[in-house]
Amino acid sequence: MPAVIDPSRTAAVVLVGGQGSRLRPLTLTTPKPMLPTAGVPFLAHLLSRIAAAGIRKVVLGTAYRAEVFEGFLGAGSSPALASLDLACCPEPEPMGTGGGIRFAASALGPEYDEVVVFNGDILSGVDVRAVVAEHRAAAADATLHLVRVPDPTAFGCVPTDADGRVTAFLEKTLAPPTDQVNAGCYVFRREVLDAIPAGRPVSVERETFPGLLERGARLQGHVESSYWLDLGTPASFVRGSADLVQGAAPTAALPGPVGTALLLPGAKVATSASLTDGTTVGADVQIGEGSRVSGSVLMDGARIGDGALVERSVIGPAATIGDETVVRDAVVGDGASIGASCELLAGVRIWPGLVVPDGGLRFSGGA
Repeated sequence: MPAVIDPSRTAAVVLVGGQGSRLRPLTLTTPKPMLPTAGVPFLAHLLSRIAAAGIRKVVLGTAYRAEVFEGFLGAGSSPALASLDLACCPEPEPMGTGGGIRFAASALGPEYDEVVVFNGDILSGVDVRAVVAEHRAAAADATLHLVRVPDPTAFGCVPTDADGRVTAFLEKTLAPPTDQVNAGCYVFRREVLDAIPAGRPVSVERETFPGLLERGARLQGHVESSYWLDLGTPASFVRGSADLVQGAAPTAALPGPVGTALLLPGAKVATSASLTDGTTVGADVQIGEGSRVSGSVLMDGARIGDGALVERSVIGPAATIGDETVVRDAVVGDGASIGASCELLAGVRIWPGLVVPDGGLRFSGGA
């Protein structure tokens, strides 16, 4: 049975300090958790899930472009987040996952003896109350949310015994003994969290958890098969946004009804254009006659010409796509201008402000 969370003793830490290098050029100016995802910063979706679980105090562990998060908190962000007491804790230098958790938790008062930690780039349907309930039932020092994945060779594996106790942390291998992987959500007893070394970089995956196991601590695994997606690449970013728009991923922060497309205020779509597969059309975007946009994110102020095709792609703020141009599995950075009759395919990334002339040019690249 899911736990009842007492907001006077249970708090959350969200790690949002990474540079998001795999998502460049989108993250050159905007931290990954602040990228518009289904109409709002991705962080708003995560925070809405934390609020729904009954947690009130949340500390954001920031580093890269920390000022962007401060601005987000100061803007009153979303009605779904109104119940949260939010604070930022900027790292003086990169501290790693464990060091970042330890540093951010230092901003919590001693009354919070149970801390739930979230990676700020994971879109998840995790039942937070159920993870906390298992943590308490097992009298665990720390509990990890684990998910089963079809191909665990791409991840480190976390095997558990018949009682759910974690037995090892294994690096990537071609013959993993389990399909259970670390899903990036943890519950810590406060004294265990406070024992993480302060003032230096620490990896929670390579140092903290293995060290706890070596010392005989109780690490529990809460295994689920719920929705889970790491938004670290352009392909997963657009998929996650589309899943949110279509209701496949849970959120209370979607700024509109679930459906095949989400249109923000000021968007203008020609009557002969089509929007499908969870496309988000940002504020003041314009889409021309006969254009087709599928499973994509069009950020504020973008312009799509007539007869264009945009599939599974991200079009940055104020970027322009010319008439009859095809953009498929690609990223177009802020303010870039793509001429008519071009093709951007197979993972190509166009840097902010770049101008590509008319004339049937074809670009492709690795994802």
